[in-house]
Parts: sequence; C-alpha cells; structure tokens
Amino acid sequence: MKLIVGLGNPDKEYIGTRHNVGFSFLDFYLEKKGIAPAWKSKFQGLYCEYNFNGNKVIFLKPQAYMNLSGTVVNKFMNFFKIDVNDLFVISDDLDLNIGNFKLKDKGSCGGHNGLRNIENCIHSRDYKRLKIGISNDKSKDTKDYVLGRFSKTEKDVLNSLFQELVSVLDDYFVIDFLSLMNRYNRKNR
Repeated sequence: MKLIVGLGNPDKEYIGTRHNVGFSFLDFYLEKKGIAPAWKSKFQGLYCEYNFNGNKVIFLKPQAYMNLSGTVVNKFMNFFKIDVNDLFVISDDLDLNIGNFKLKDKGSCGGHNGLRNIENCIHSRDYKRLKIGISNDKSKDTKDYVLGRFSKTEKDVLNSLFQELVSVLDDYFVIDFLSLMNRYNRKNR
C-alpha cells in the first residue's frame, strides 16, 4: 500500500496559493485519471483510496495546516501500517523556479515547515518526495509570498507542468524510484 500526500493548508482562503500546490496537484491528477474522489475524513485528513495496477493507494490531504502535516501523516501511516518506503509527499519548493520540479528519495526538509513536521513525527528523512517549484520573491516576506496566489502566467506554466507530472506519478507506481529520478529529474531552468 502506498500513501501519496499532497501538502497544503485547509480552508477556502488558501485555495490556489503557492503553499497549496500539493493539494492542487493531487486534485489535478485525480481529475486527469477520471477519478471523482469520494473524500473521507479521518485523523484531520481528507483521503480517498484507489487501486492502481493491483496496488492499493491512499491519497491524502492533511487538514491540520501545513506546519502540523506530520501529525496527520504519522497517524495514517500507523493506522494503515504503511512503511516509510511507501510514503510519497508532494510539496511546494521556493528554491525551484515555477515550471520545475525535483524528485528526491530522502534528505532534509530544506526549510519547509510541513516537511520538517513530517520528519519529526515519523522520525525519518528517508521518504520519497516530489518538490514543485513556486519560485521565490526575496523582496517579500516568505510567509506572505507562499500564501500568495499565482499570476495568470504562472498558472499557465503550472498547468503545463502538472500535465507532465501526471506521467511522473503514473510511472511512480510501476518503476523503482531511482529509475524514476533518472528519467525525470533535470536542472532548474
């Protein structure tokens, strides 16, 4: 069983913000796959279950706010007995330009509070992740920037990226992660 976690903040005021790109991509992916999710609520998370290639997959959107995402992820991992090797987290990344992404199989949180909380709660940095670039405007306070919305041009770039990321997530279910990184990772452009 795999746990696919899109990070973001709950509440309508955060829809479409940079920090919610994990939620946005999960929604985009499920729609592209023709899945109308019947989201259920458990442990402060919205989740749905599907089978892909004979594997059970849980898609999760934690609802405990970004900085507490790990508490929700940890409860799901414990309840559904999910190994850390089967955890895949989708988050925003300030160090990547919009239109870029990076797959990582482990590492530090890179200053991302949602990832930091996951690491603290599951006691591991060895989980897989997809980091989606949101760029960084150093003239703005980081909190204001990540809670801000994308411009029309940025939305178009992101939509194009999401199309590509559908293939990335499809391949995640069928090839090993090293091959996935080798196939898709590229330099920040």
